Amino acid sequence: MDRRVMQRGVVRPVGALAVLALLLSACGPAAIPSGIDDPDEVHNREVHAFNRGLDRYLLRPTATTYSRVLPEPVETGISNFASNLDAPGDVVNNLLQFRIGKAAENTLRFAINSTVGIGGLFDPATALGVAGDPTDFGETLHVWGAPEGQYVEAPFVGPTTSRDMVGLVVDVALNPVRLALPNPEAGYATVTKVASGLSNRARFSDTVDSILYESADSYAQARLLYLQNRRFELGQDSAGGEAGFEDPYADFEDPYAE
Repeated sequence: MDRRVMQRGVVRPVGALAVLALLLSACGPAAIPSGIDDPDEVHNREVHAFNRGLDRYLLRPTATTYSRVLPEPVETGISNFASNLDAPGDVVNNLLQFRIGKAAENTLRFAINSTVGIGGLFDPATALGVAGDPTDFGETLHVWGAPEGQYVEAPFVGPTTSRDMVGLVVDVALNPVRLALPNPEAGYATVTKVASGLSNRARFSDTVDSILYESADSYAQARLLYLQNRRFELGQDSAGGEAGFEDPYADFEDPYAE
């Protein structure tokens, strides 16, 4: 395909997003949600059971083996490289959120780690005080005023909301690195992201296991923690827990528990 045609194909959706950002920015951030909006709970619980089975029989053992086999410096380097690949997407979202200072910080971080850090395998930017500010298109939608929407448990993805699910699709479709890299390099980038995910699963194994396998109702626990953490990330819950935020299903016995 002609490179100019491909570039136009990339620029058009990005340009459309920029125009939409200008139209919605006047609305301000979304209102602080309260409680839990989960009208499709029955289906969500079925998906949760699928995701938990996937974790039990595939993700957890694979992550454990991955972490044991790979030397820690190599594992850390792969995670650093995968994180560095996210930086251009963070910059794009910062710009769409009109957070110019954070866009500059993420740009500087990407530049340092891509050069001094040998393509992102090392993280000298953090040592230099450039920690970066990870973000996503779900947060961009929040800044534009889009409401949180319904709680969703998505296959292979896990806990999310309808707004964040749209954000995830956009982040994947318009990731600057994925669009810029030719094949097979784009495939290698995907592999490193998967490897980084396995590394995180192993690193936080105790926490994840306690939620999925030790809770009286793992679905309600995962839902509560996700919504609290996500709202905290978006600045909607500065105390780490809304006043009066109670999960109405906290004492519900999980029908899929073993």
